[in-house]
Amino acid sequence: MAEQSVIRAAGCVLWRRAPSGDGLEIALVHRPKYDDWSHPKGKLKRTEDALSGAIREVSEETGLTCALGSELPTVRYVVGTRPKEVRYWAAEATGGTFVPNREVDRLLWATPEAARRHLTQERDKELVAALLSALHVTGQGM
Repeated sequence: MAEQSVIRAAGCVLWRRAPSGDGLEIALVHRPKYDDWSHPKGKLKRTEDALSGAIREVSEETGLTCALGSELPTVRYVVGTRPKEVRYWAAEATGGTFVPNREVDRLLWATPEAARRHLTQERDKELVAALLSALHVTGQGM
């Protein structure tokens, strides 16, 4: 299949230290158009590189700034008849405020276990384990 037919996207598995000081929490976004829970992600602009796109999508969908960490596994699947490739990074939330918008109406901070339960797609659940591995976290501790 021709390279230009691949839908290119990027996003982050956004995390923060739990306010309780015990473990970490992962940000999930709810997209009303699909009525699903996912990690912040989106299509890249025509000349945009994946890193820039991942940061932009986090900002647009969550209102938060972030510090990028390790690259996580790339997720590939088919949308309609076109292949889609989403590159992900671990990213620590560093500031900002969520404001509901047309694309994302809710933001949920959840423990890794709760995040796995809330995420709609199995491929997104697998990224939780990849994040914990990248951060060298076992279970929920930091």
